Amino acid sequence: MRDIQKVLERWGSWAAAEGSQLDWSPVAAGFKGLLPSEGKSRLSCCDSDGMIVDSAIARLNKVGRMDEVELIMLHYMWNVSKSAIARKKKCSEGKIRNQLMIAETFIDACIIMSDAELEMDRWV
Repeated sequence: MRDIQKVLERWGSWAAAEGSQLDWSPVAAGFKGLLPSEGKSRLSCCDSDGMIVDSAIARLNKVGRMDEVELIMLHYMWNVSKSAIARKKKCSEGKIRNQLMIAETFIDACIIMSDAELEMDRWV
């Protein structure tokens, strides 16, 4: 069983370093001051795994869930905490957690349905 949060953490590191194919701006509007400095190195995934996860996130965008895509990008790619996102969006952290859970489940389902085997499945 795959831990989608760990998969997304590794994807986020890969996407921040290598550049996601999603063509998103590097900083979401209004969140520039929240981004941490790039001091720590994070575990990353290989290019093929990154592309698979990228395509699943692109599907999330394609079905019109832009808010969830933004949360995925902020939390996993730019490492912004859920509480910081909630403060900036002026909503509860529980709402952010629920939206992230919906997005994570959708992305996991897309990967499962595509029958893709991730190299990082052995570790996560």
